[in-house]
Amino acid sequence: MKRTVSALEARKRLGEILEDVFRGDEVVIERAGKPMAVVIPPARYQTIEEARQRLLDFIEDTWERNRDRPYPEVEAMVEEAIAEVRVRRKAPKSR
Repeated sequence: MKRTVSALEARKRLGEILEDVFRGDEVVIERAGKPMAVVIPPARYQTIEEARQRLLDFIEDTWERNRDRPYPEVEAMVEEAIAEVRVRRKAPKSR
């Protein structure tokens, strides 16, 4: 479950919030109505970090494989890839 609490409430109920997060909840902490932090379970954080690292590795690998290509060629390849993804997203999902 995702919920929002004020910074004051978070300070008062930190132990309870940590227990809820440990059980799988996600808590957004706000100050004056502005989100300041999100507390998530460690497993969720690890999943996000692993995905982030895979993305960074992919970007680095792509950069290395294409570093000698002229910029307009790379730009055209990126535009084509974006167009393909947009087409796939709009296509009805088969069952």
